[in-house]
Amino acid sequence: MRKRCDENERLKRHYLDWLTDAEGLSVQSIDKVAAALTRFEESTGGKPFRAFHIDQAKAFKRTLAKAKTMNGRPLATGTISATVRAVKAFFLWLSQRPGFRSRISAADCAYFNLSARDEAVAHARRETPFPSMAQALRAFRLMPAETETERRNKALFAFLLLTSARVSAVASLKLRHIDLAEGQVFQDAREVHTKASKTIYTTFFPVDDEVRACFEGWVAYLRDVRLFGPSDPLFPKSVAGFDRAGAAAGTRLARAHWKTTAPIRAIIGEAFEAAGLPRFGPHSFRKTLEQWGATRYVTPEAFKAFSQNLGHDSVLTTFTSYGQVARARQAEIIKGPPAPDGPARRYSSVGD
Repeated sequence: MRKRCDENERLKRHYLDWLTDAEGLSVQSIDKVAAALTRFEESTGGKPFRAFHIDQAKAFKRTLAKAKTMNGRPLATGTISATVRAVKAFFLWLSQRPGFRSRISAADCAYFNLSARDEAVAHARRETPFPSMAQALRAFRLMPAETETERRNKALFAFLLLTSARVSAVASLKLRHIDLAEGQVFQDAREVHTKASKTIYTTFFPVDDEVRACFEGWVAYLRDVRLFGPSDPLFPKSVAGFDRAGAAAGTRLARAHWKTTAPIRAIIGEAFEAAGLPRFGPHSFRKTLEQWGATRYVTPEAFKAFSQNLGHDSVLTTFTSYGQVARARQAEIIKGPPAPDGPARRYSSVGD
């Protein structure tokens, strides 16, 4: 167990408060910074931050390079890069505080930098596997819907296909955020955990009538049968059920949100596995819809609307995601005839 340094704890608390209130970082980002600082302290045996020396930065990088994950694998270069950058940022902040200006310099903090090669590896774009629309629909149609929990799970799968909403948002949505008449979901950042606290209006993508009917049926069930109100969760969590004698009797749905996104990831992954497909995650639906929409919304105005519907502030975000063409398809396009005028052609000058 590492030694506890009271001054370190006080400095970390001040820094994390500053990141929260001055820089506006999210709780998740703050947690990552705190974990990185704890990792650094462990590498120094809990020495005071005011005793910082460049040798500590060098040793920390070597420690991370040898570290293993819980699965026994080496840390990803991206994880190492994010960790050292978080610690470097802390010491740069510390170097500007009274009592530390003469002890720590910006040049000292530079020793946290990874090599140019390692940084290039850490930030290299890699192909992310995702299901085709046909694969996603196959997995959806094979999902059972006999029990209440199974109906919820299938409706959850359908909702992700209709909206490509992020899991943190899905877990926090309430019934009042759904407008079936307009076919829309209102991701209100005051209540819904959206990325960067953005408020997003999303119209259901017309991917499949059966998918939409499944989701609409679920909302109607919650409102008309379970008598859920506007403030109740769209996808309530499962809890253990008991009969009158107190014996276990399966599961039931509570009027409560999931506390984490882990159940959502498990539901989606298991649905794909049951269909004989790789265990895709819920975020992969965004790639599925980006690929599907890129050939459907081909005018500049339509592609912009498509981008906004995904929750992207800039069409470049959508276009960059769509631009990650699989290697086999890349070769096919290059060798083939010119493509008809579409979003890739219209926005091809961006970033040149």
